[in-house]
Amino acid sequence: MAGRLHVDDWTRHPQSPAFRGVDPPVFSPNLAPRRWLSILRREANVTVLRDAFWGLTPTWLKILDQAPHCARAESLDERPMFREAMAERRCLVPVTGIYLWQAGLRGKQPFLITHTDRSPLLLAGIWSRYAPDTGESRDSFALITVPTTEVIAPMSDRLPAVIALSQSEDWLSLETPMAAARDLIGPADRELLGAFPVSKQVNDPAHQEWACGYPIGPMRVWTA
Repeated sequence: MAGRLHVDDWTRHPQSPAFRGVDPPVFSPNLAPRRWLSILRREANVTVLRDAFWGLTPTWLKILDQAPHCARAESLDERPMFREAMAERRCLVPVTGIYLWQAGLRGKQPFLITHTDRSPLLLAGIWSRYAPDTGESRDSFALITVPTTEVIAPMSDRLPAVIALSQSEDWLSLETPMAAARDLIGPADRELLGAFPVSKQVNDPAHQEWACGYPIGPMRVWTA
């Protein structure tokens, strides 16, 4: 399960999607749920960048601690707020890595999951309108998780679904049929993702030094 994200400046990478910036992009080396970050979603047939609260918060949800930050792909139809969002409000969350932890003799070792070529990851999400007591409506979202590949399995059996750049417009478009959108979410190709160990400082989300995401060992990759 994704409990922490690494979000460096993905906007400068050639493998980043085109968008119109409504809100400035949010970057963080160690971003936890219940925080604000950037999502891409469709608005008047244009892909826009918006601030969003990480925790799906429909207008009727009053306790933010109950806002789910992840939704399992296999059970999107079981809860109305997931089902409705999947049909009408799909989004992408651009990140540069996902933190996971592997148990060991000396405690849990954090790893950063990235593209093997270190290009940005476009994570599949669903969004909803967030209406705090201030009366100002904002967006909120949850990541859609799928089973992991062999490289990632020792750390977690779930990982956010990764959408290919070539499929990003199809994922965001409301004209894409639900069945076709569902076909876009699934375990990542074995060769796509790698994992390298990082400092245990990342265990505390108060640590916001970019060194949190620096490798302290070799990247694990799929080998046939």
